[in-house]
Amino acid sequence: QCFKEKNSLHMVMNIISSHSDRYQCSGALLLTLEDEWSRMMVAAEQAQFMANLIRLINATKAIEIGMYTGYNALSMALAMPENGQVVACEIEDTYVQIAKPFFKEAGVENKIDVQHQDALKTLDELIAAGEVGTYDFVFIDADKVNYDRYYEKSLELIRTRGIIAIDNVLWSGRVVNPAPNDTSSQALDALNKKIYKDQRVELSMLTVGDGLTITIKR
Repeated sequence: QCFKEKNSLHMVMNIISSHSDRYQCSGALLLTLEDEWSRMMVAAEQAQFMANLIRLINATKAIEIGMYTGYNALSMALAMPENGQVVACEIEDTYVQIAKPFFKEAGVENKIDVQHQDALKTLDELIAAGEVGTYDFVFIDADKVNYDRYYEKSLELIRTRGIIAIDNVLWSGRVVNPAPNDTSSQALDALNKKIYKDQRVELSMLTVGDGLTITIKR
């Protein structure tokens, strides 16, 4: 059954790649599907949706918190002009080494600044460097227990009318009455409730992928 489900997923991804992905991301997508943690990958339609948001707001500066194998960082970089820059945060060396050849092959390695360290440290360094209020787009997709901290630091770094996109906000439904020992689900549930009341942003929670919240800084 598991084999059949994986094959079906491959077929769906191939359809999306051949009918929607115009920007050389399919290689990274298909290789990532072979990884044992491929469920961490951003949904293909979600990556393309966010790339179009980047185009709509003419973004030239973006941050990805949780790069994984680089599929979404690549998608964002391809959506940006030549002077665009994606700061891609990833702590796992294995995934950094998988991603870099795809960046080079697509001709966007100069647009992607891979920060191979703890994402909170990178965000603090950007804030200390005077980058507050200069980023157009941030995508949060890393360890869930730190989502609130990522969100707060992203709010500092994002410009007015800039977008913060937050992945996994539905978490396969586990955000509904999360179990007492499920810290990830609890963190996501708390952040969802916090953002709903947060007057610093406009928001829309979408059923794309595993749930995607789009916030726009007021």
